[in-house]
Amino acid sequence: MQLPIQSQSTLYAEPWEAGATPHDLAEIARAADRAGFHYLATCDHVAIPRRLASAMGTTWYDPVATLGYLAALTTRTRLLSHVAVVGLRHPLLTAKQYATLDHLSGGRLILGVGAGHVQEEFDVLGADFTGRGGVLDESIDALRAALGPEEFPEFHGERFSFSGLGQRPRPAQERVPVWVGGSSPAAVRRAALRGDGWLPQGDPREKLPHQIARIRELRERAGLDGPFCVGAIAEPLYVGEARWDLGRRTLSGKPDALADSLREYAALGVHQVQLRFRSRGRAELTDQIAAFAADVAPHLS
Repeated sequence: MQLPIQSQSTLYAEPWEAGATPHDLAEIARAADRAGFHYLATCDHVAIPRRLASAMGTTWYDPVATLGYLAALTTRTRLLSHVAVVGLRHPLLTAKQYATLDHLSGGRLILGVGAGHVQEEFDVLGADFTGRGGVLDESIDALRAALGPEEFPEFHGERFSFSGLGQRPRPAQERVPVWVGGSSPAAVRRAALRGDGWLPQGDPREKLPHQIARIRELRERAGLDGPFCVGAIAEPLYVGEARWDLGRRTLSGKPDALADSLREYAALGVHQVQLRFRSRGRAELTDQIAAFAADVAPHLS
């Protein structure tokens, strides 16, 4: 699940999140960890311009700081940046931050990356917005080297070049998974050819078969046959019958019916599904997480 509180766009934040505290965030993370959720995810924005603030809000926690905090409070769940806008930073800086996070968490990092879309963030940091797709492509390649086993990683590209510079601690994992976010043709191609997984950005179910087929085609054509994780973001969920208006898109009802709906994703070729529960407060959200783990998850393979 993508954590609430740490990002508060008006597109998905619940009203109660505006007054939530770090203690609330910690309790939600602990609940998901107890429930056996595969990962907890956080977003990445440095600063939001006024022109977008009414829709996006300005509450966006730093992903490395947030995931590092939650790593100390959890034991099993993996820690996903969904997504890190790596083009805002030099790859060695990104590698230093996330290698340390992987080391401290005992190898629980999944590095989700994306191109970004807010030009003002790039401009104020001196990053290349117009060429951000190419920057991301090369950044992924550079990060592969910088997050590998070598204490003195080496990489030489068009934009970034480094050698003879040591970085410790090294990641705990031999290979940090890199999942690529986005649903544009360029993002799908990037995920297929450079990533270990794909994080779609709002694709409804009916669009997934075409996207997944495209990924398979690109990987087969390139001779890539290693493990690859296809993701999806489910419709908002509510376990049981609510006594308040959940909105027309929310899936709600009996656990077996919710499980039937979620199993359809597997039939499409999806490997992991990101969930978001409707709630009116932290207590209701943690209750929903527990109810899902107890009553819905056992029906899922």
